[in-house]
Amino acid sequence: MAKRDVWSSRATFVLAAIGSAIGLGNLWRFPYVCYENGGGAFLFAYILCLFIAGIPLLMLEFSIGKRMNNAAPGAFFSIGKNLQWFGWFAVGVGFVIVTYYSGIMSYCINYLVYSFNLSWGNNPNDYFFNNVLGITDEPWAIGKFQPHLFLGLAVAWIWMVASVWRGTKTVGKVIWVTVLGPWLLLIVFVIRGVTLEGAMDGLRFYLMPQWSMLLVPKMWLAAISQVFYSMTVGFGVMIAYGSFIDDKTCIVSNAWITGLADAGTAIVGGFAVFGALGHKAFTDGVAVTDVVRSGPGLTFVTYPEIINGLPFSQLFGVLFFLMLSFLAVTSAFSLVESLNAALRDKFGWSHRKTNFIVGGTGFALGIPYIFGAGLHWLDIVDHFMNSFGLTVVVIGQCIIVGWIFKAKNMRAFINSHSKRKIGAFWDVSVKFIIPIMILIMLGFEVLSRIQGPYGEFGLRSQEILLGWVVVAIIVTVSIIIAQTKGTPQFESLAASVRNKVRLGGND
Repeated sequence: MAKRDVWSSRATFVLAAIGSAIGLGNLWRFPYVCYENGGGAFLFAYILCLFIAGIPLLMLEFSIGKRMNNAAPGAFFSIGKNLQWFGWFAVGVGFVIVTYYSGIMSYCINYLVYSFNLSWGNNPNDYFFNNVLGITDEPWAIGKFQPHLFLGLAVAWIWMVASVWRGTKTVGKVIWVTVLGPWLLLIVFVIRGVTLEGAMDGLRFYLMPQWSMLLVPKMWLAAISQVFYSMTVGFGVMIAYGSFIDDKTCIVSNAWITGLADAGTAIVGGFAVFGALGHKAFTDGVAVTDVVRSGPGLTFVTYPEIINGLPFSQLFGVLFFLMLSFLAVTSAFSLVESLNAALRDKFGWSHRKTNFIVGGTGFALGIPYIFGAGLHWLDIVDHFMNSFGLTVVVIGQCIIVGWIFKAKNMRAFINSHSKRKIGAFWDVSVKFIIPIMILIMLGFEVLSRIQGPYGEFGLRSQEILLGWVVVAIIVTVSIIIAQTKGTPQFESLAASVRNKVRLGGND
């Protein structure tokens, strides 16, 4: 097995972690999930979940990777001989997400081209659903193959694979451009969004909670799932990134920096979106809740609305969708690298071999999302990956680290690699608070799925095939890979760590 990659500096690691966290989850998914779940009430729940669950879980995942010196499958294999499959399930969920995430990247890349002459015109809503997607009336009407989205998908995967071509060496260079630049442009769009006529109605919806929504379990599940999705917690990404850090890196401080930077970007970006929603509601003479078709397409309608109202709109259009594409690729290639690192660790493959296998498979699995029904399928798979896939991974991590490895042992390790120390509340959060929160909300979600199928179409077949079957396939493939023999180095490293843990070692 080749010598393990290490981040070139602490700053590079922090930017890579922030880059993985900040992406389309902030500027694409956060606004529409917030819009669908009561605006201000969701924002309140999101911030609470960030502090109670999100940041403690970042510390957990960084420390798992660093302590076990391995990506997710090898890390959990090091904790217990029968836990390797769980690590593959974690990176498998992330990989399925990146297959449809690449479809969203294709939208971004196409909109970058459209923005040179503002092809979406004065009605971005119709343009996105009709011209770009060719969307069908229901999921089982597959619709037409969209060549422009296929080309965008190809560009997206070439870009992702190129970004991780040599692991941390390539990632460490790319993130300086894809993380720092977009923030400056985001501020411009926020300023414009909040100064549009009627913007205050949108901001009021965004910031003023409807407290009754806090009694809706679905909203809390959406909030905690968004925290996990946006921070890439539960994908195995932060475990892989944590395995590349050196002994001088402060785990606690970097978890706080990453978590706050991620949430701050989502919240600030929300001002631009909801300012634009308020403006559109004002010009259309409707309530903010009725202003646009919600769901995954919201961002591709509201941001062009802002751009249309800017001076030098073509320039801002190009800059904005360039920014969105940069943010998208940084999060996307972190999901790719999570699986890449796991495969290299277990099978000793080269960077090139791993990139071609993972990139080619991901590209092929992304093709269904560029047909007319693709957005319907994306919405269903996204819901199940977040409501069931990620939450199961997080509960599993809490049980494995909190009860099998012992939370106090991991906390001692974190404190030994941090200038800032954490107290016993972290143990309580990992062992009790986070699992109980998720189990309660997950129970309500399962009950909802028993009572009726997911989605506006009410089709049980779509839920089973695109939801439950996808989850079952990930579990099955994870077990098969775990049962496959790895390199002697992979097996011996896991055994060595298990022995050290059994003897009480922390370093």
